[in-house]
Amino acid sequence: MNLPNKLTMLRVIMIPFFVFFMLTNVGGAHSQWIALVIFIAASLTDLLDGKIARKYNLITDFGKFMDPLADKMLVISAMICLVSMDRIPAWIVIVIVAREFIISGFRLIAADKGVVIAASYWGKFKTVFQMAMVILMIADIPALSVLTQLVMWIALVLTVISLIDYLRKNWNVIGSNM
Repeated sequence: MNLPNKLTMLRVIMIPFFVFFMLTNVGGAHSQWIALVIFIAASLTDLLDGKIARKYNLITDFGKFMDPLADKMLVISAMICLVSMDRIPAWIVIVIVAREFIISGFRLIAADKGVVIAASYWGKFKTVFQMAMVILMIADIPALSVLTQLVMWIALVLTVISLIDYLRKNWNVIGSNM
């Protein structure tokens, strides 16, 4: 278990704490801000694990599989919390989750054939915008509402573009089984 993989696992461990503070009032008026700090810290582990893995050639199949899964778990957990708080429309979260299920299905089929499908640049851009969207929505600053909406729509468009990109690039993984 190298450092990038430990950072990925740390991100997964942080999720329940984030959700706890998002959905409870344990911290009083500060719960939302505690959740925001946890989310940002977890998001930064995503940036760090990738940089460290590439710089020191610590890229592993575990990391290629678990890093995108940890991102999905973090972002989807946050979006579900935000739906329950009426800060994001449920249909947008459904589109995003559907994309993640489709990509995960592709990855499972590919893994069965001994192929590891790493995250694409479109997928990385999508993740960055989804994380930015979540940060803005958790902060819920009225003066940034237009920016929050813009980032939400960009994240949605990138979600669809990255899905199309994955399907186009990896269709051969399942195409022979049809």
